[in-house]
Amino acid sequence: MSKTPQQSPTQQKSSVAEQPPRAQQPSTPDAVTLHSTTQDPDDFAVQISDQVESFIVAVTEIAKGDEPDSAVPFLLLEVSQLLLAGGRLGAHEDILPDERYEPDLGAEQDAMDADDLRERLAAMLDPVDVYSEVFDPYEPRKAPVAARISDDLADVVSDLRHGMAHYRAGRITEALWWWQFSYFSNWGSTASATLRALQSLVAHVRLNQPLEDLDGLDTDEDLATAEGTLEEEAGQVMAEEIAGPLGLRPVK
Repeated sequence: MSKTPQQSPTQQKSSVAEQPPRAQQPSTPDAVTLHSTTQDPDDFAVQISDQVESFIVAVTEIAKGDEPDSAVPFLLLEVSQLLLAGGRLGAHEDILPDERYEPDLGAEQDAMDADDLRERLAAMLDPVDVYSEVFDPYEPRKAPVAARISDDLADVVSDLRHGMAHYRAGRITEALWWWQFSYFSNWGSTASATLRALQSLVAHVRLNQPLEDLDGLDTDEDLATAEGTLEEEAGQVMAEEIAGPLGLRPVK
């Protein structure tokens, strides 16, 4: 497995050839702590790794399908707890790795495990697996996209396992760097969207509000209709703003 350069979480990823060298690791003993100069960095790492491992184990057990009726509330709890760890990583100052290149993890079983986990979750969560989300809430006029809880959870677990491999190999700072970077770049937003979907499902059940026409939503759904509606609304706004000054009659 080839090694690839890495960057600080606040920098954009680029191709291997274009990536600049990593910044040097600060020499201060509290380089990976947030609030205290006396806190042992390993304490923070242990707490984060415990939460990460707990999530991986719990989701894997839930996916076995032994208690399908409790799967959604259990997943809601686990994703909520994981996002606490994510919030701590997000509030933390940039964690800089010790080495310029990511150490080789060797042969990984992760892809096969992720596919198995995804299939088990998809079978168990059908027909509530597919939900709609807005990819970036700060990007105006973006139509919702269809996503799958099973895909999202498998992707999150895959990201977390990658960091856990470093942690178990004794590369603590490398693990923290990876978890923080991938929190910003992938699993943080993915887990947040999944949490919203799971919370909505539980709320519908507890408030006795049945979900309607679930079969009408699919990840292959053509969103051109929604996008066309947005374009029509934008056209109406533009017509209202420029019709008067140009002496044009509004189109009926």
